[in-house]
Amino acid sequence: MYSTEKLINPKSDYYVSTPSSTAQDLYLYPTIVGHFKYEKGYYLYRESFDSFLCIYIKKGSCTIKTSGQSFTASENQIVFLDCYKPHSYGSDESWEAEWFHFDGPLARKYYEAITQNKNVVLALSSTYRFEKYLSKIYTAFRNSEPINDAIMNNWIVNLMTELIVSRESTDGINNSSDIIEDIVSYIRDNLSGELSLDELASKANLSPFYFSRLFKRETGFSPHDYILTSRINHAKYLLLTSTLSIKDICFKLGFSSESAFCTAFKKKINQSPGDFRNSHIISDS
Repeated sequence: MYSTEKLINPKSDYYVSTPSSTAQDLYLYPTIVGHFKYEKGYYLYRESFDSFLCIYIKKGSCTIKTSGQSFTASENQIVFLDCYKPHSYGSDESWEAEWFHFDGPLARKYYEAITQNKNVVLALSSTYRFEKYLSKIYTAFRNSEPINDAIMNNWIVNLMTELIVSRESTDGINNSSDIIEDIVSYIRDNLSGELSLDELASKANLSPFYFSRLFKRETGFSPHDYILTSRINHAKYLLLTSTLSIKDICFKLGFSSESAFCTAFKKKINQSPGDFRNSHIISDS
């Protein structure tokens, strides 16, 4: 549904969910999910709203007040609120956020472990995994997909785990292994894309030069070699398990041309894609 609230862009959408009795007894479950673009001067004040709320700030910033304290959350930070208590948030400037209200038997335990009842604004060294699971939840509702309570619980638990790990970091310094792990996950999920060095370095919040050194140290590959090797390995799987043409596999995995794919494949495997496929076909004779 589209929002009709004042000072919220009318194309902003939200979805209300009624959890099953099983979900209420066993799981963390979403109650409302949305993606809002807030206009200048939007402020919300509530005495209570029976749930917990995660807000991921995509653009801009907002001010949050709860439990007699005031906080500011900026782009790529997460706000985690206990909405059973009086609270407010908003900004004099425009901002954008994805958010979800949720609850469940362990919801308060997660809230207390993550915020320690002090800071409700959290920053992750990398937001990739958090964004990934938040997008899964939002997309499932937006596309009217069947909602499986156990899977939805798993996605929310994964989000809570990301926040717990960020809270348990004691030195405040980004863990290089976690950064590269997130980039490797991103590469795996986006092999059909361009995956330029500048794009990957930007996602890691590092300069291209330092990112390349860190990636090589953690994986043993340069970013380019890792992407190429991943694409070739995926191509091998598709050649042996699908009827896709070599041309289709080439473009599915982000190669610029069929000739570039065949050259790279032969250099890595010492066979052309066609010879590789044919050499693994089991003869009926």
